[in-house]
Amino acid sequence: MKPADEERIAARLAKLMAMICVRNTGIEELHAGTVPVTHTGDYSDVFITDADGRKFPWSDASHLDDDQMRSLMRQIVDRLYTFYLKADDPGFRDHLDRWLTLAERWDEPQVDDAFLATITGGEAKLPR
Repeated sequence: MKPADEERIAARLAKLMAMICVRNTGIEELHAGTVPVTHTGDYSDVFITDADGRKFPWSDASHLDDDQMRSLMRQIVDRLYTFYLKADDPGFRDHLDRWLTLAERWDEPQVDDAFLATITGGEAKLPR
């Protein structure tokens, strides 16, 4: 297979998996709700006051507690696992085609060199 074909397939698969295995999970609940107003654009002018009366910057607040993070990661892992197990099932693939129509509207993915360096200990870069 030509490198351009591999890149095209990988891009489509990455967007599809991001949409159905990550986006449509508990992350939607975290995305829902009221977004605070910021005049600086970086939320440095937004503060939180907790139940103990502590006031701290929005950027210093944890937006997920440990239970929420654990639940979200379990859901994502379960969906990725299911995706891999069912990827060759024709009925499952028919449904994926409908989701792919939406996912293909997203920006094209880029190689994440920082991620790659973290995983490989800085030893490798993907050819471009």
